[in-house]
Amino acid sequence: MSVTLDHDVAIDLITYKLRRVEEIIRTILERWNVVDADDFLSKAKEGYYPESENDAIDLKQLLFEEQKLKTLLQEI
Repeated sequence: MSVTLDHDVAIDLITYKLRRVEEIIRTILERWNVVDADDFLSKAKEGYYPESENDAIDLKQLLFEEQKLKTLLQEI
């Protein structure tokens, strides 16, 4: 199946999704009073933040999705 999508609509949709992902990333980092995602992930892995496993898993996936969306925007 093939779908045709207007270029501007595609950019708007990807940009919207990217902003939402970045917002969720910020929310997770704010919850733990951390500015840097990599810092949070390494400290969560070391056990510095008790009960942070689910947020760390979510954050790792969100960072991956953020990178995919940024790449997609560059390719359009």
